[in-house]
Amino acid sequence: MRRVREILRYRFEQGLGHKSIAVRVGAAAPSTVRETLRRAAIAELSWPLGDDISDAVLEAALYKAAGTKTGHRRSPEPDWTQVHRELKRKHMTLQILWDEYISRYPEGYRYSRFCDLYRGWAMKLPVTMRQDHAAGDKLFVDYAGDTVTVVVDRLSGKTRQAHLFVAVLGASSLSYAQARWSETLPDWIECHILALEFFGGAPALLVPDNAKVAIIKACHFDPQVNRTYCGMAAHYGSAVLPTRPRRPRKLRFVSSIRWLLGRLRHRTFYSLAEVNAAIGQLLHDLNDKRVLRRVGATRRQLFEELDRPALRPLPVERYVFAEWRIRRAGLDYHVEIERHYYSVPYRFAREQVEARITANTIEIFHKGERIAAHRRSSGNGKHTTIPDHMPCAHRRFADWTIERIQREASAMGPDVALLCERILADRPHPEQGFRACLGIIRLNKSFGRDRVNAACGRALEIGARTYGSVRSILDNHLDRTAASNGAAPHEPIHHANIRGPRYYH
Repeated sequence: MRRVREILRYRFEQGLGHKSIAVRVGAAAPSTVRETLRRAAIAELSWPLGDDISDAVLEAALYKAAGTKTGHRRSPEPDWTQVHRELKRKHMTLQILWDEYISRYPEGYRYSRFCDLYRGWAMKLPVTMRQDHAAGDKLFVDYAGDTVTVVVDRLSGKTRQAHLFVAVLGASSLSYAQARWSETLPDWIECHILALEFFGGAPALLVPDNAKVAIIKACHFDPQVNRTYCGMAAHYGSAVLPTRPRRPRKLRFVSSIRWLLGRLRHRTFYSLAEVNAAIGQLLHDLNDKRVLRRVGATRRQLFEELDRPALRPLPVERYVFAEWRIRRAGLDYHVEIERHYYSVPYRFAREQVEARITANTIEIFHKGERIAAHRRSSGNGKHTTIPDHMPCAHRRFADWTIERIQREASAMGPDVALLCERILADRPHPEQGFRACLGIIRLNKSFGRDRVNAACGRALEIGARTYGSVRSILDNHLDRTAASNGAAPHEPIHHANIRGPRYYH
């Protein structure tokens, strides 16, 4: 607008002609001076301009129709609004839209001019923030959205959908992809581990979309990230920074992988391994052969130059997948995890605890402190108990086993051993006679070994098989009285009032 003001001043103050004004202003042809004065006449501008006419007001007065077509173009122009709308579809590119345009209008714009015209139109849209990513700073991760069809049964034609996990480094755009049957947490974590091993290092930040598998509660200011996901990131020295919810724009690098699905859509796969093999070949072309036009280098070359020196080295040990679950210890100080019960110290009975579950171990925490660790067992409804977790009274009781009972009973005497053996044998399950045998053995403290052995012998003679019978024999001193062997010790009694066996036959 400075030159416009000079053109008006030279014209109205000094009355110079178009050529003279063009020479004094410089870089302006006489035709430009003539057009400017024509526009000023149409806008009814007078000299000198008022103080209220700023450069913006002057520009609006002279060029209020700027941006509108002043005539017809030599080639038919597409509907840029429709082009912009189509570009929002998955796997759609300007190349595809130009192919469709040139098929309808063979004399239309060439591809480069087509792109220039679209970008010029798009410049008038609302602006977005352009982000420059530092080397080794961010790894963008997400599922591609669309799936790959896999034929799992050739006879029936049954199919199953494979989900495509994508990871792209921010600076070099080096890409990694992996097909999985599901989008569950174990698959999500395993794909991250494979991606980091593919890149040979870990970035400072992992940037996922707000998928439920990774983000518990999406929030632009304070998102809640899955604890297992945070643990995996911390193991590799990284942090998790999810995109903003609802309308993320930070995952623009992930969209560059869309051409993978476009090249896989017409292929038939019969296993997940075949899908991943095909993805591996396409990734090689994408990363090592395709040259990025904006930089004139491949993704692999940029990675070696930018990202690889900045990535953090991977730890020696691979991350072991672990899930966290909240549980409450029962009255028996055991925690149920997948139909198996694991002990905690008895003082934590009824307390809420957190269980860290891996493929081989179970760790239980209370307020951030690990209170128990067990080797993982199958979900058979049984218990895994560490003796140190038990109260003293329970521990003494737990030390008694069937084998120990038999050993202690044999040491007290043959009759005690025989009675305990028959008690255990008479029960449907040996442990049902456990307490009865234990009580008989403990009678030794009150009555002595000899008396208990004799009482057990008396119980065997009368067919008694309970602890109460043996205790009754000892309390009534029947262990010192000889028991009848069942035979009559005297001659039969003959009397007129006694019926003999002939009466009944």
